[in-house]
Amino acid sequence: MYNRAHIVERTLGSVLAQSHRPLQVVLVDNDSSDDSLAVLQGFAQENNTDDFQVKVVTESHHTAGAARNRGAKEATGEWLVFFDSDDEMHPALVADYLAAIEQAGGDVDIVSTGATLRFPDGTTRALPFHMSDIMAVQMLHSQLATQRYAVRKAFFEKCGEWNPDLPVWNDWELGVRLLLAEPRMAYMGNERVFVNHSGEASITGNSFSAKAGQWEHVMDVVEEELSASSHPEATRLKRLLEFKRVTLAALYQREGLQEQSQELCKGAYSRLCDSYSNSLKWRVIVAPIVRKLFARIVNGKRGSAIIARKLL
Repeated sequence: MYNRAHIVERTLGSVLAQSHRPLQVVLVDNDSSDDSLAVLQGFAQENNTDDFQVKVVTESHHTAGAARNRGAKEATGEWLVFFDSDDEMHPALVADYLAAIEQAGGDVDIVSTGATLRFPDGTTRALPFHMSDIMAVQMLHSQLATQRYAVRKAFFEKCGEWNPDLPVWNDWELGVRLLLAEPRMAYMGNERVFVNHSGEASITGNSFSAKAGQWEHVMDVVEEELSASSHPEATRLKRLLEFKRVTLAALYQREGLQEQSQELCKGAYSRLCDSYSNSLKWRVIVAPIVRKLFARIVNGKRGSAIIARKLL
């Protein structure tokens, strides 16, 4: 957590309410300038028991990835669940993870769960959740967002842990990297996580233009990872990555960054064209539909990613 003293008790309460015991809880303060560390220490003093072990540590490298890696190093269990300081767990989250692992006979590396996005006005919507085509879903929807899965610690470490140098979309990048390693997957369709949209206080914030350039950097990192992989669908995944760039370009246009939008689109369309060898299919079917999807996103309409996943 970072500077969440005013809201973290809601998250901590949802951890304390977990029906499963024993639990080890590692709380990482990422060099906060408010009273966050004191709040965490107070929670530990009040609630630390033999079957609910709470440890508070600090991490001075100021990125979420660095803080999460610090927590993972302190964890002694076989399984890890990462969680952000403004979100909430259903009381059965951990118990359901363990039940899913047991149902799979223990032969699983990642368990993915459904989640509900809650907006500041109290309205909610279910976040995309799929039990097939998971790699493509991750590319476009980030189903393995920070708080939406449990991962076997040994598998997490084998895949290289969190990238501590990415200030944004670090969970999207790690999710892609984990899936490129072809994990054994299990799925928990019940919405056991509540993701609270905290606006400007969140890593994503309320706009993309405020962090223009950072999103592109993360996509460049993922492109390198796809190029280095032997994944059987590498070509399709690169096309989906280009559509993610098109999506970002549309969001830039909505926010008034015309030059950045045009530059992103030009590069993405060119690489998509090359991936189809400038074929008739590209010129007559794919390119016109991608341009229409771009316009849909600019106009604030939803569902374009679903179409793109099938198209590409």
